[in-house]
Parts: sequence; C-alpha cells; structure tokens
Amino acid sequence: MRINYNVTAQLTNNSLHRNDSKLTKAMERLSSGYKINSAKDNPSGLAMSRRMNAQIRGLDVAGDNSTNGISVIEIADGAMSELHEILQRMNELSVKSAHGVLSDDDRAMIDDEFQALKDECDRIAETTQYNGKNLLDGTFDMKGYTNVDAVKVDYYDAKVPAGVYVMQITPTWEEKELADGTKEQVLTEATKVDVTDPSGTNISNQLTVSVKDNEVTLTGYQDFEIRLTLDEGHSNGQGFAVNVDITAMGSMTLQVGSNEGQTLEVKIPAMNTKNMGILKTDVLTQDNAGDAINDVAFAIKFVSAARSSLGAYQNRLEHTVNNLDTTGENMTSAYSRIMDTDMAEEMTLYSTYQVVNQAATSMLAQANERPATVLQLLQ
Repeated sequence: MRINYNVTAQLTNNSLHRNDSKLTKAMERLSSGYKINSAKDNPSGLAMSRRMNAQIRGLDVAGDNSTNGISVIEIADGAMSELHEILQRMNELSVKSAHGVLSDDDRAMIDDEFQALKDECDRIAETTQYNGKNLLDGTFDMKGYTNVDAVKVDYYDAKVPAGVYVMQITPTWEEKELADGTKEQVLTEATKVDVTDPSGTNISNQLTVSVKDNEVTLTGYQDFEIRLTLDEGHSNGQGFAVNVDITAMGSMTLQVGSNEGQTLEVKIPAMNTKNMGILKTDVLTQDNAGDAINDVAFAIKFVSAARSSLGAYQNRLEHTVNNLDTTGENMTSAYSRIMDTDMAEEMTLYSTYQVVNQAATSMLAQANERPATVLQLLQ
C-alpha cells in the first residue's frame, strides 16, 4: 500500500469532475431552455441557427411591410373610389349640357360645377398621402425621359418594354378657339410618328397614333401605350427626332421577403385630369358637351384600370402575408428543433448525473481515507 500517491483518489476525483461538468451543462440547459448555449456546444448547429433566426425575424418584418403595403393600396383605392363618384357626376353634367333645350347661360352654370369637380380631382390627386408620401400625383408612376425639352413623357403602360425608342415626329398644329374666346395651338390628326423600338425594329405599322390638344398617344399590341406632350406649336409641319427612354422604373418597391430581391413593384399612375384626358374639357356648348361625354368615359375607364391594378396588387400582398406566416411557422419549428432543450430528456439526464455525482463524492471520501489504514501497520 502506498501513501505518497493516492491513485484511487485521483481516479475517483477525475470521474467526479467529468460528471460534475455534465451536471453543470444539464443545469445550464434546463435553466435556459436552450440546447445550444455557446459555440462549443454545437458549432455547426449554432451557425445554422443564427442564419435561421435572422430569416425568421426578417420574415416577421416582411409581414409587417406587406400589411403596410396593403394599407397604402387601400388608401389609394379609397381616393380613386371618390374619383369615380366625381366622374359619374361629371358624366351626368355632360349629358345634361348636351341637351338641345338649354341656353348658353344654362350651360355656363352647369360648366361651373363641371370645372369645380375637375379641380377636386386634381386636389385629390395632389393631396392623397400615406405617411407623408403622395400616392396619386405620379410619385410612384413609372418614369420616362426624352432628349428634347419640348417633348415630355406623360404616361406609359407597365407592359411597354423598357429601353430607348427612337421616334421621328412630324406635328401639324392648328389654331383652336376656346369657349372663353382665347385661342391656342392644338395638334391635328395629320400628325405623324415613326417609331423604332429598342431592338432596332420599326414598329410604326403596329401602332395607332391619336392626338388630343397637345398630346400624342401611341397605342398598339399587348396594351402598348405611350403618351407624349408637345410644347404648343413646336416644329409645326417639320419633322424632328426624339429619343424616348422608357425606364420601367419609378414604381413603389415593397420589400415583401427576408432576402435581397424579394420585392413587389407597385405602380400607381398620376390620377390628375391631364392623365384622365379631361384637363381642357368643358360643357359650355352643345358640341363640347358631346365631346365631354366621350372624355369622361375615357377618364372612368382610366380610373377603373388603375383600381383594377391596385386590386390585383392587394390580392398578391394578402397571399404574400399568408405565405410569410406559414413560412415563419415552419422556420420557427425547424429553429426550435436545433435550439430548444427537450426538457423531459434533459431532466432524466440531470437526475442521473446528480445521483452519480453524489456517489462519486462519497467514493472520493472513501478513497481519501484509504491511506489512513497504513497506520495500523505501524502500531
């Protein structure tokens, strides 16, 4: 028997130390509820869980973004609903003014209300906001630019392919007397436009050119529509070249996912009287009232198309919210499997470690007493 080195006590102490570490780890897991409390517990699991946690939290924010987007669309649609009501009243006034039994004074009084309603349309377009951002003034409409100051891009359909369109425009102007006695230059049907698309293909034979006042509208295949405004009297009867840059940019970008590029582009056109085609419409004469009926019908169609588009966006966003909720649930479940402690299993291990720890402590005490038995040999 040896007394200088108590190997038995060392073995017992080592066992006690290892078991005490397991007991400490079990207590940590039980107290925190997490299976992984530090990188050494599961390095790869920790890295995976951190990425998953970032995605889960991103999904929560994306869900909030989507519901905010729905709120924006509801506000815009509510304002457009009122525009519809105004246009319906303007249509009634146009039909009333077109009646032959009315005098000029009668039509003048009708036109006062008609013009007031036009002003209200523009006011709604300029002042409808969400969180301080204007919604109906063209802020979130797609932008287009030209290289000629006298030509402006008023509007183009979202289905128009992006790129630079090279146009040769030959405008023909004529003098028109307005109801108030003033005169202005307006485009005539003799105005010609030759168009080459971004690929270099001449598409003039596929397009229809129409003019109203100083606006040229190009319409064609697959809802192709571009509207250009020319400065009054510019290049009368003489052709000039203009590059029209259709950017397909400018719409409201909603971040509806947790990763880069998971966005939804919401286009809200300017809902002013110019875009609706009633900027210079009046009902001061019977002929003008007849034209106003067609103009207001076009405006109603324009607003209806915009509301239809917003409705489609809202349906998409509602499905997006549902999908984000489902994805978040499943991601959270996966994250839980990696991170969360199985409390029943861990409690079973804790009880086992606790019993073993008590036994090891008792055995260490016995091992420390063994060298004392040598004293009996020295008596």
